Amino acid sequence: MNWQFLAQAEVLDAGDSAWKLLRQGGPMVWVLLMVSAMATTVFLERLLNYRRIQINTTEFIAGIRANLKNNYNVVELVAICDATPGPVARMTKAAILNRELSREALRELLNDNKRVEVARLEKRLNMLGTIAQIAPLLGLLGTVLGFMRIFEGVKLEGNWVLAKTLAGGVWEGLVCMALGLAIAIPCYIAFNYLVGRKNDLGADIDRISSEILSIITVEMPPSKPSGPSKARSARKTSSLPADK
Repeated sequence: MNWQFLAQAEVLDAGDSAWKLLRQGGPMVWVLLMVSAMATTVFLERLLNYRRIQINTTEFIAGIRANLKNNYNVVELVAICDATPGPVARMTKAAILNRELSREALRELLNDNKRVEVARLEKRLNMLGTIAQIAPLLGLLGTVLGFMRIFEGVKLEGNWVLAKTLAGGVWEGLVCMALGLAIAIPCYIAFNYLVGRKNDLGADIDRISSEILSIITVEMPPSKPSGPSKARSARKTSSLPADK
């Protein structure tokens, strides 16, 4: 299996070359690597969160309507909302628990909840966008530091400056600039992808908000009167004179 041995050797050589390349990039390389790790963490956390709360809103609303039509069990409705992740279920639960409010008060409640849910969706997105913007600047800073190293060598050694000194400074600057761009480009793509996912979820929230309001204020039957009130109503009805 010589080809397997050669493949493993090439992989090891590539790893050693990458490590040497990063070591020659100067101190800004480690800053850029730390920033890259932060961006990766934010992207994965937001991506998994968006996937977890993405639900089929049509099926969810159909289940709520089916419960109202069949047995109108508020406890079961709340249990359905608790078992369903995402902002739509939380807003529906809030509307059900406050179903005695007027239509305008309930609309204001849903709008308040909508603002809270959109803020949750936008959480940490700004960090990813900021990293996409500052990564090239950090790479440029590394380039500047590399050229400062060159001119320091020229100052100390005069006309007899070694080519190694010049090449080392140029190499450091180019590595930092390349690494900054290599971090910024994927971060910018990831940021725009997550913003698109966030906008889709926000559109679902806007669409479902008005639908929830209609369900609660129009389709949901009124609360059943309590026992004493029913008894008073029965006595009042029985006290009316019979038609002759």
